[in-house]
Amino acid sequence: MTPPDTSEIPQGAAIVQVALPTGLDEQAQMGKRAFEAVCADCHGANAAGKNGVAPPLVHKTYEPGHHGDYAFLAAVRNGVRSHHWDFGDMPPVTGLTDADVTNIVAYVRALQRENGID
Repeated sequence: MTPPDTSEIPQGAAIVQVALPTGLDEQAQMGKRAFEAVCADCHGANAAGKNGVAPPLVHKTYEPGHHGDYAFLAAVRNGVRSHHWDFGDMPPVTGLTDADVTNIVAYVRALQRENGID
């Protein structure tokens, strides 16, 4: 994948527009709370990304067929070497349990489905 051109997007601004689901199941609600507490600082509100910081997770790159649920767990545990975007490497994330990550993935997948990514 060639990284999208984000040069016209202000530094720190959302990279994509995210349509929000009208409701979330209990697991996705827990994931939303965990995402907002730990992930949103880098990946932006509603996983829309932050230009120059971290990519949007509501993006076809992270569709389940390309990045399965385990990829999120591995990213949290081990970090990720930059390969799809030019924002640098993602360090491992401390303080999240496997259950937390499972809930976060449920939230991200709900956002993705609402935005036609499945």
